[in-house]
Amino acid sequence: MRERLVIAFVGLTLAVIGLYGVPRAYFLADLVRDQERATLDGTSTALAGLVEERRDAGGEVDAALLEHGLAGADRVEYRPADGAEVAVGDSVDGEGGIIVTKPLPDGGSLRLSVSGETISSSVRDAITPLVLLGLVLAVGSAVLGFAIARRMSRPFQELAGLSRELGRGHFDLDVPSYAVPEAEEIGASLRGAAAQLDDLVRREREFAANASHQLRTPVTALRLGLEDLTLWPETAPEVREELERGIAELDRLNAAVDELLDLARGRRIDAHEVIDLVALATAGVERWERRLASTGRTITFQQEGRRSRTRVPRGPVEQVLDVLLDNARKHGAGTIGVEVRDAGTHLELVVGDEGTRALGTDVFHRGVSTGSAGSEGIGLAVASELADVCGGHLSIDTASATTRFVLWLPPRDRVTAPAGPASG
Repeated sequence: MRERLVIAFVGLTLAVIGLYGVPRAYFLADLVRDQERATLDGTSTALAGLVEERRDAGGEVDAALLEHGLAGADRVEYRPADGAEVAVGDSVDGEGGIIVTKPLPDGGSLRLSVSGETISSSVRDAITPLVLLGLVLAVGSAVLGFAIARRMSRPFQELAGLSRELGRGHFDLDVPSYAVPEAEEIGASLRGAAAQLDDLVRREREFAANASHQLRTPVTALRLGLEDLTLWPETAPEVREELERGIAELDRLNAAVDELLDLARGRRIDAHEVIDLVALATAGVERWERRLASTGRTITFQQEGRRSRTRVPRGPVEQVLDVLLDNARKHGAGTIGVEVRDAGTHLELVVGDEGTRALGTDVFHRGVSTGSAGSEGIGLAVASELADVCGGHLSIDTASATTRFVLWLPPRDRVTAPAGPASG
């Protein structure tokens, strides 16, 4: 903005200088030529008088007498009616010069001339102050334009900084008032947006806290009930094994509730250990294998590359994997494939099925569903947010004809710090 304002000020000044200065320069040039011609006329008249006096006195017109005319001319030539021509001064090129011829009563003549170079020098001397004035005005306009632009752009720079703070989740903004109406209008909109976002985030966090509290109570009660069943002597070993598997799933559910609550509150979910992505994916495949078998679906796993270790929070990665597998179960078709790949700069956890891809990248936005029955447009959005918390990224393979989701994660030797907490 400042650069554009300075350019506008300087451009306007140069336009004014051009509109005034160029005609003024031509006017000065014509004025200098007229003055030179008037000077030659006056000099020729005075010199003619001296020549007549010398001739009336019977003297000879010599070079010493003609040199009086060099005060206003570059060359003086005396051509008598009879006799040799007498000339003083430098030879003059006729191009661009001025020549004045003065007839004498005895039939002779005086010829005074000024060279074009002399006239050009006089024109330059006359125009130089005008050029210097134009330069001073241009520099002055640039300095003044910079000062005004800096003063006018300061409110908008401050508002841009406040907008960045708002984007980082700092809703307690102290937006000052401005004398510039446009800046004041933007500031008022920013104040309103910060207040609305602060209220919205506060309500969401309160809802997350209340929902997690309400979930913990029945989950804890159910877990205790299942533990009691595992201790009954009448419980068969096969049933006890299923109950213990259910208790483990309840523990995972409780941990997921805690992590989602931390995510809603803007807290960090730090990685405290190095996890093996192959082992994590294999465990996920085993968890889902029986559930998928009951619906006639199968799941496979494969690994490409040697590296599979990464330092990311285990819980969010498991949740992302569960969301992708559940999405493939509900909305996909055919065999579900899970793959861990070493892509060199990063690790990839791929979940795909044999269904035709009909999704775009907007599927990770809240409220955007797959269009299938039971789709609420929340699961994939939450999975994308959890991937960001892990320092990774969740995307859809748009080059594949079938549905394939790819979770990008940093390798063990390239840890990405999770996002900091948002204040408000």
